[in-house]
This record gives sequence, C-alpha cells and structure tokens, in this order.
Amino acid sequence: MKMRMKMMFFITCLVLLLNSRSYLAQTTTIRLPDNLGLHSMSHEPDTTPVLAANVTGSVDANGVCQCTVYLPDTTFPADRVEQLEIQASSLLISVEIEIQKILEYSSKIVIYESHLQNLTLRVEFMENSDISFTELDFELVKVEIQELEILISQLKGSLNGSNVIIEQLFVKIHNMSLTINNLEKLDKNNVLIIRREIIALRKQLKECEEARNQTKPTPTQPSIIYGSCDHGPLLNISEPFIVQLNWRGFAYKAGAWGRDPAPVPPKKDLYWQAPLKDGRYMDYYRQYGSFDDLLLYKNPKDHILASNNLAQGSGMVVYNNYLYYNLMNSRQIRKVDMNTNGIVLTKELPGAALNNRFSYSGTPWQDIDLAVDESGLWAIYATEESTGNIVISKLNETTLSVEKTWVTRQYKPAASNAFIVCGVLYATKTITTRQEEIFYMYDTKTNQDTKISIPFKKVMEILHGINYNPPDHKLYVYNDGYLITYDLSFYPKNTNS
Repeated sequence: MKMRMKMMFFITCLVLLLNSRSYLAQTTTIRLPDNLGLHSMSHEPDTTPVLAANVTGSVDANGVCQCTVYLPDTTFPADRVEQLEIQASSLLISVEIEIQKILEYSSKIVIYESHLQNLTLRVEFMENSDISFTELDFELVKVEIQELEILISQLKGSLNGSNVIIEQLFVKIHNMSLTINNLEKLDKNNVLIIRREIIALRKQLKECEEARNQTKPTPTQPSIIYGSCDHGPLLNISEPFIVQLNWRGFAYKAGAWGRDPAPVPPKKDLYWQAPLKDGRYMDYYRQYGSFDDLLLYKNPKDHILASNNLAQGSGMVVYNNYLYYNLMNSRQIRKVDMNTNGIVLTKELPGAALNNRFSYSGTPWQDIDLAVDESGLWAIYATEESTGNIVISKLNETTLSVEKTWVTRQYKPAASNAFIVCGVLYATKTITTRQEEIFYMYDTKTNQDTKISIPFKKVMEILHGINYNPPDHKLYVYNDGYLITYDLSFYPKNTNS
C-alpha cells in the first residue's frame, strides 16, 4: 500500500510539471538589449535552424526592446511519462503478487516451525534416554527434512535466489539431510550389527542355562501374559516416550488418544486422536490403521461431529471399533461407530455430576471419564451423593447400562487423572510441572483402597487424557498436545491370595 501511494504521488508530480512547462512556454517573455540589432540578422545568410521567425517587438520607456517568443513544446518527454506510468502500474501488480506469495510461505513456515520443534523435542528426549534410534526414526526425520527442502526451494524460486538468508537456510537443511543419511548408514553398519550379536549371545546363554538345568528341573514363575490379569498390582511406570504432536497443532492442548485394545476384523490395528477445541469439546477426530501410519501422518481417516453431537472433556475411549464419550452439557454417554461415524446408542449415567462440577484437578470438563481394561468398559465419575468422591461403574459396552458400582473414599477434584487396570483404579496427582505421582488405588475385587507412591516424569505440565491398553500394558497419555506413551510393570501374582 505504501509503495502504491509513493508511485501515484510521483506520477502526479510529473503531470503537474508537464502542465506548468506548457504554461511557461506560452507566456515566456524575452528581454533584449536595444543594441542587439535584430534588423541585421535578415541581411546575412545563416545556415542554422530558425527557432523563431516574424518576431514583432516593442520598445519600452527605457529604450529596451521586448518581444514574445513561443517555444515548441518538445523539450519535455510526455510520452515517456505515460510509458513510466504504465510500467509503474505493472510493477504494483507484480509486487502485490509477490506479497501474496510471501504471506503464503510465511504461513507454511509457521507450520514447519512446529514440526521442527516437535522433531527437536523427540531428538532431545532420545539423546537423554537409553532409547536407541530405529530405522523408522530416521525415516520420520528424513520425511520432515524433505518437506523443509521443498518449502525452501519454493521460496528460492519466488525470490529468484536473491535472498542471502534463504540461501543459508537451504544450505543448512541440505547439510542436515546429508548428516541424517550418514547417521542412518552408521546405525545400520554398527548398531544393528551389535543388536544381532547381542541376540545371538542371549540365545547361546539361554541354551547353556537350559543345558545346566536339565539335571535339576525347578519350577519357574509363569511370565506375565499381555492382555491378561495374571499379575499383581502396579509396580512401576517407565520414562515417557514422545510419539508426536497431535495433528491439529500446539493450540489443542487438551484431548485424548489411544489404541483400540480389540479392533474388529478385518482391521488389525486402530490408533485414534481426539484433540479438544477450546479445551472443552471435541468436534473432529482421526484414526489410523497402524502405528507407522500415525507416525508418518499417512492414510488418516477423519470424522467430523455435528453440532448436536459434540463430545465434552478428555474422557473418551475407543473399544471394539466404537468411540465412547460424554455428550456435551449432559450426563449422557454416547456410542459412535467409527466406520460410519454414525450414532449407535445414547444413555444417561445415573446421578453423574456434569459441566465441571467434580472434574479432575487441572483438567476441566472431564466429569465422566470412560476407561477400558481387560474386562471391558468402565466409567469414572462423581455424584452429589458421593460428595465428590470417585465413583466407579462397570458398564455393559453393548447397552451402556450400569452393571455394578463402587464408591471410593478419594475426592475426585484432588486427583489429576485416573485409569483402570484389571479392575483396579489408579489415581494420579501433580507433584511439579514435570513430575506426576500415582498415589491411590482401589481394588473393585476386594473393595479395598490403598495409598501408594509411584512417581513418574512427564514432558509437559498437564496430563489431560490417560487411556490404558491391555494388549501392550501401555498408558496412552495426551500431555498438553503431545502424544505420550508409558510402559507399565507389575508385581508377580501372589499365589497365596
């Protein structure tokens, strides 16, 4: 806009100058001394071009000869000014096009900046932990670098390669790509070889141990079977593993995600994400057919909920290819088919508090927190009758009716979140912005509650949605927009109990 105003001002000045030049040409008065002898000019031959002819003059009172001469108006390039105006208009159009390109690329830069921050967090976590790089990790990094290379190439083409900063960025990203390729080769040549050697050594040790124990057969403790409850209570929780930022970005800090523990064939796996808009309601969710697709943002299947079908809070869960959630502004639980996004069933949870009455500490709107364990679907909530203490109800996943209910002695707003494993409720609380603690458990089989202390780290401050998955004994946690997983370990089963 400023450039356009300056150009129009320049053109206006040129037009005014042209008009004033013409005016002066019509009124110029030449004052000649009386001894110039104009009459002698007509008697001598002159080969120079005649600029003025038939000039009639007069003599004033002082004897000064005066005459008026009209000069031809060819000294000012009016045609050039017109051509300049046309070029200026064309230049303004070109500048506006380039400005639009810059705005478009600026928005893309913001998106890729978030990808870079996510990538930086993942790499920093891997560097500070014992987790080794895998081939898939390198593929993810290479995909993001390729996207950045494409963006920089587009910027170079738009700016005709004249911007020094763009050139520097292009060189840095290219060098980063070469470094990743070298690291990948190094990993394949060293780390993978060492892993194979370790596996071979472990196999040899196992064979030696079996050979040694053949003369002394001793009974062994049965190993823990994933998806079963053939173990004791929770023993420990691992370091957090950062999977990625949710696909809708940093602004969607609240939400939930997870893995369907029992996907319906022909589906072999189902991962889902449900970011909350404005930290309260879900209007849009996404599913993937594999963990690799989720990591690479490949083959997503998106679903949009109608305005009268919105979910409230981070307490949603997926089980047997159905999405279960608390319907907004109600104590109703809704069941949605994830194949068709169609409503299957809606049923009220009797007595449940609603609209942030007894939500978790730090995670508002999670009045009804749905959970899945080895036995099926559960609801974690509070009622006025329980005076805000946690209530646990086992639900029939087909009819959503309550099969049995337990009332605990733990005040729900004092906990930051909760999950259920093998019929045992585990509640968490915040210690610091980077540390959480599992501090309470309630066993629905024995009706006993216990104070425990299992501290664990977190990446960001608030754990919004926690979903346990029986087949892999993992917690799928939505941590201020980041998708995190934890591995759970358990005590051996007490054979005397």
